Amino acid sequence: MSISVKVDIFHQTYPIQGDLEEVYIRKIAAYVDEKMTMISALAQTVDTQKVAVLAALSIADELHRLREERGEREEILKEQAERCLTLVERALKKTE
Repeated sequence: MSISVKVDIFHQTYPIQGDLEEVYIRKIAAYVDEKMTMISALAQTVDTQKVAVLAALSIADELHRLREERGEREEILKEQAERCLTLVERALKKTE
């Protein structure tokens, strides 16, 4: 079921339509608004297009870093699982 939610992002109101829950839509809109507001203050500009591009880059950087971290954690878990399997196999061989 598609819903429409009005959200405010960087002093503009946007109607967002989709299948996501309203609470989630508002949460991610608030996150984008927060990023844009922070970047506007740091860059000392109110040019919406520049602020939006810089916010998009910042959010993309966060996503990329989180994906890298997740990949590293998955690799560590895989190595640990393989070591555990090796230990279990050795233990089973000793009991035979």
